[in-house]
Amino acid sequence: MKPFPRALLLLGLILAAINLRPGITSLAPLIERIAEELALSRSLISLTTALPVLCMGLLAPFAPRLAMRLGLERTIALCLAVIAVALLLRAVGHASAILIGSAVLLGAAIAVAGPLLSGFIKRHFAVRMGSVVGWYSLSMAIGGAGGAVLTIPATQWLANDWTYGLAIWALPAVVGLLLWLCLPNRVEAESEEGGTGLPWRQPRAWLISAFFAIQAGLFYALATWAVARYNEAGLSLMHSNSLFSVSMLMGLPSSFLLPWLAQRFKNRYLLLVGCGLLSSISLAMITFQPTVLPELWALTIGFGLGGSFALSLVLPLYEAGSPLAVSRWTAMMLCMGYSIACLTPVLTGLARDLAGNYQLPFMVLTGLAVLMTVLAWMMRRGPKRAFS
Repeated sequence: MKPFPRALLLLGLILAAINLRPGITSLAPLIERIAEELALSRSLISLTTALPVLCMGLLAPFAPRLAMRLGLERTIALCLAVIAVALLLRAVGHASAILIGSAVLLGAAIAVAGPLLSGFIKRHFAVRMGSVVGWYSLSMAIGGAGGAVLTIPATQWLANDWTYGLAIWALPAVVGLLLWLCLPNRVEAESEEGGTGLPWRQPRAWLISAFFAIQAGLFYALATWAVARYNEAGLSLMHSNSLFSVSMLMGLPSSFLLPWLAQRFKNRYLLLVGCGLLSSISLAMITFQPTVLPELWALTIGFGLGGSFALSLVLPLYEAGSPLAVSRWTAMMLCMGYSIACLTPVLTGLARDLAGNYQLPFMVLTGLAVLMTVLAWMMRRGPKRAFS
């Protein structure tokens, strides 16, 4: 078989990664408006964020099996098709059932695509994994930031109808699908490394999964409620949305820079500790002094959480040798991580309903950031395996 151009493989990875977050982050700027128009409680509307994350956790273990049956590339193409359909459904989303149903479809597709994209990197870019993971995480950050920043302008452009503002994110999914249908497909053979299941008996797999769960939980809680927290503290809705957009955009440089630094200087765990400390300090300020230098803390929380996520994607690549084994380590990390992380948006919204303000739930989020830092420190004695 003639080798497929490496540039198109990288472009396919980038397009797939861009589509993993807009369906979730695009809701944050509109969540209060949607809750008001549909007369939904904050704990119920938060299901639109929590359910995709739960699906991403529960269904991730099925990704390697689908890759063995359909082929890695065709399975990812199928996921992009499901993402497109889920987002198009939101064009008729003036009902909570449609919003929640599309969230489930979205989460199922992201759940399967995530582990397989890590295996795709291991298969096609084994020599340059650090820089390619940088592009991968940067692309996800671009998608997440795009959903946060562009949804309001898109909604205003589309007759100020929030259903169209959410549905327009199906377009990049369709573009990505067209390219992935052209990529060569190869069914993955079973790997002897790690057997056929997930690495449940590996203590490091649990440690990595716990770290990922906390950073993902913090991200999705903030993606859902950061705007509301700033607005409650007395900042205007426009200012609150701009701060959230700044934090999303700040994830872009950290998503690309930190995986590259981790490969170049072999210091990924110290970088993880630094990201944890930065996130802890930033969340403490957002919790107790949200109107003091809010732009600074929006920048630092975006950099800290963006870097934590990007570096966590690198970790399974150090733990396993074959593409399918990497997919299994990633599947366990995503399974455990997202199954726990899905609770933070719902519990944050519920705590807000019970306490009457956002300070109490944000105090808990700050404590979780401190725990994440401790876990990063515990992981510093990493495996001996290095990038090829």
